[in-house]
Amino acid sequence: MLDRSQRKRSECYAHTMNKEQRGLRFPFDARAEVSVENSTKKITARVTELSLRGCFLETTSLANEIHRLRIKIWHSDQFFEASAEVLYARATGVGLVFGDMKPSFRSVLQTWILAALDSQVKLEHP
Repeated sequence: MLDRSQRKRSECYAHTMNKEQRGLRFPFDARAEVSVENSTKKITARVTELSLRGCFLETTSLANEIHRLRIKIWHSDQFFEASAEVLYARATGVGLVFGDMKPSFRSVLQTWILAALDSQVKLEHP
């Protein structure tokens, strides 16, 4: 049986692992276009959460379709593109995990994440 300090360390480790597995997520608002692999079908959506590993898209168009995708996101006069897969579906949209992306798009994503982190810090510590 774990004593109190061991239990606390274990809970802290589990909490850290959950954050590590899903990555830091930030509120985000951007226009997106998703195309289903091997199809001409294009779906428009809104990105409402963003991380270095993926995003959440508000859309009902992908709820019943679990496919490999190509996502394009436009925000602050910048453009991002990557392959993606649907990780989970909710009534309001889908969670995507990013796959392959060019280094230039990785740089755009990092810029957006740093800006979102900076905004969050300013809100928490005015």
